[in-house]
Amino acid sequence: MSAWLWHFADMLLATGRDILPIAAIIIGFQLLVIRKPLANPRKIAIGFFYVVLGIACFLEGLDMALFPLGKLMATQLTSPEFLGIAATGPRTWLTYSWVYVFAACIGFATTLAEPSLLAVAMKAEQISGGAIRAWGLRIAVSIGVAVGIALGTFRIVTGTELYFYIVVGYVVVIIQTMFAPKMIIALAYDSGGVTTSTVTVPLVTALGLGLATTVPGRNPLVDGFGLIAFASLFPIIAVLAYAQLAQTLGKPHPKP
Repeated sequence: MSAWLWHFADMLLATGRDILPIAAIIIGFQLLVIRKPLANPRKIAIGFFYVVLGIACFLEGLDMALFPLGKLMATQLTSPEFLGIAATGPRTWLTYSWVYVFAACIGFATTLAEPSLLAVAMKAEQISGGAIRAWGLRIAVSIGVAVGIALGTFRIVTGTELYFYIVVGYVVVIIQTMFAPKMIIALAYDSGGVTTSTVTVPLVTALGLGLATTVPGRNPLVDGFGLIAFASLFPIIAVLAYAQLAQTLGKPHPKP
């Protein structure tokens, strides 16, 4: 127990050092540029302490649970016993079908639970006066991440080049942008960024590294990373498609 406490104390100090430049910049601008005293300095100090404590607990949780869990699932889903093949038996991309299913499910679930996405979706619904539904936006982004992570695991299994998927994906995004409703374009592009946050990134990264470690012939450094790129790209495609579909269905039909 004492060893864990010392380890957590080191994590707390390291987090404090990382947060200190942010606090220094904000306080420096307040006192030296704006030249006004801090409002409620005691409350601000307590708030910064909560931020440091929360980030330290989150990082400790990553090391203890999320990273090992993602690696464990990748190892179990690719083991010869689970796949029902010999350890040295032939494997094709179809052999890992359950990996794609798991990747899609975990991508959908983690994105739906993403706090940053929830905040953006609520603001979008509020500002648009209900024209953009929070639940519709969250579902569209979650579907995009699910498809992206599943395709990303397929890339790891097959060993194909990352740039091919990314280039084709952004070509699709550019074409969609030309025809999508103007009010949704910026929100769709932002939707790709909010998925790469506290809940999604740790599990997806651990899944990619674990998969690249256990699939024969894959290099974790070369093939293990890149899933976050899929998680950022495909929500843009999904949200633009959602807006285009809503626009098409909402158009009044011409009278006979």
